[in-house]
Amino acid sequence: MRQVEITGLGVEDSTLTPVVVLREQEAPHRMLPIFVGGPEALAIGLALTGETPPRPLTHDLMADVIQSLHWRVDSAEVTELRDGAFIAELAISGPAGGRRLDTRPSDAIALALRLHAPLFVSDAVLDEAGMIPDDIEPGVDADAIDEQVADFASKLDQLDPAHFADDPGERPGPDDRDRPGA
Repeated sequence: MRQVEITGLGVEDSTLTPVVVLREQEAPHRMLPIFVGGPEALAIGLALTGETPPRPLTHDLMADVIQSLHWRVDSAEVTELRDGAFIAELAISGPAGGRRLDTRPSDAIALALRLHAPLFVSDAVLDEAGMIPDDIEPGVDADAIDEQVADFASKLDQLDPAHFADDPGERPGPDDRDRPGA
């Protein structure tokens, strides 16, 4: 597992689909874009900006439930890519011990942000779906990578989280998982 950070949240130009971009913290600093639904993008965006909605969203409620039961989220992990869908797990622990829960990556990220839990992606997922930005060749120093990521993040900072509230007719169905190319 490799620890990652969120370097951006935006909308893919051609499909107008929300996408969260994760970046490996250590070399080679691969980036992993994950397409997410509008409501999940909104939840992630609110957590990233520190905004609090007037009424709790689902992820806020879930964070409150976890904390009130004296549990904690130890990590959110994108564990595999199966049939074109990213698979994630939450590692949680509490009075009854530890557990791993199957979840969509977008929900894991939204919850982890609220509870200040680290994000990880498996080496296998990064090997298969991660990418090094086109302008940076392997072996280039981390400062060049950080500069390109900062430029990308500054463009995404100009987006309003409300932009991710999509048409309910366009939302994935309840059985859909976050897909790398959907």
